Amino acid sequence: MKIVSIVGARPQFVKAAVVSRAIRAMGVEEILVHTGQHYDDNMSQIFFRELEIAPPDYDLGIGSGSHGAQTGRMLHAIEEKLLYLEPDWVLIFGDTNSTLAGAVAASKLQMKTAHVEAGLRSFNRRMPEEVNRVVADHLSDLLFCPTESAVKNLVKEGVEEQKIKLVGDVMYDAALFYAEKAETQSTSLKTLNLTPKKFILATIHRAENTDDIKRLKVIFESLAEISRELTIVLPLHPRTEKVVRESRELTQLASSLTVIPPVGYLDMVNLEKNAALIVTDSGGVQKEAFFHQVPCVTIRDQTEWVELIDLGWNRLVRPTETEQIVRALRRAIGSRGRMGEPYGDGKTGHKIAHLLVEC
Repeated sequence: MKIVSIVGARPQFVKAAVVSRAIRAMGVEEILVHTGQHYDDNMSQIFFRELEIAPPDYDLGIGSGSHGAQTGRMLHAIEEKLLYLEPDWVLIFGDTNSTLAGAVAASKLQMKTAHVEAGLRSFNRRMPEEVNRVVADHLSDLLFCPTESAVKNLVKEGVEEQKIKLVGDVMYDAALFYAEKAETQSTSLKTLNLTPKKFILATIHRAENTDDIKRLKVIFESLAEISRELTIVLPLHPRTEKVVRESRELTQLASSLTVIPPVGYLDMVNLEKNAALIVTDSGGVQKEAFFHQVPCVTIRDQTEWVELIDLGWNRLVRPTETEQIVRALRRAIGSRGRMGEPYGDGKTGHKIAHLLVEC
């Protein structure tokens, strides 16, 4: 049996590490195709080293570009590789342009496709990620859902129920597997001179925020205000860094924060575990905050991870008013939600591997 796994962005590397380990433990041949969507060392190669993922068998080197241009180049390159490799399954992850291109290429070639992290919905089609995940789901033959709400979303959309598998969240597997390694190997706190629970960790990268200068200004004003009370550490995504660099006002606001380059997975986990609060627009970081029992404020219009809102670990705030965000951040510091297990038992990777072999 042969499985081709398609990845391209840093959240997918974490998910693929979990599933790849389980697939290869079963003696199944897996071929890893990296589109090159994220290509800098601190956005790509460091993840393969730290997560002990086998180097990609193929690196397509697509790089950045507009959504259409990038996805088009990926589609052409992935199609060529699939025609050559002739896999039994094409495995895609998450909601990036790499996910979309993999789903379309496999579907056009009548190859079986499985989608890890299927069924998530923000119900906001202005988000590129929402379009990607909807298309990927409806083209896939197996849909691996992380939550009950994801299953319900697919059923409502008319997806055949035999395709839908509730398996849990691979990110929870990763959190359990790498927690100790992060604690012993990461030097992020020492390097940044941080005291545990005396700083806020922030990440901002979603297009809905970075492509709207008014929203981004509100976010940075809020962070600058709170930085008078607690240190704020901001690993700056290349997309956000470009916008900040081109705006004198944003550059000035960012000067009150501890701005650092993107960090590897282990350093990120260590920062998350030790933060007093996490502020983010990332789907994955919302969950990781919950895994490490750290309160979170999500600066977006919607979130796919509604379970975290229901449990009280996450607060959703639209980035339209500085005062509203500041109030939410102050209220969230030191808060705790209810305990629960919405993301499975930490054995999702094994379930996915077995289902791929059985189906």
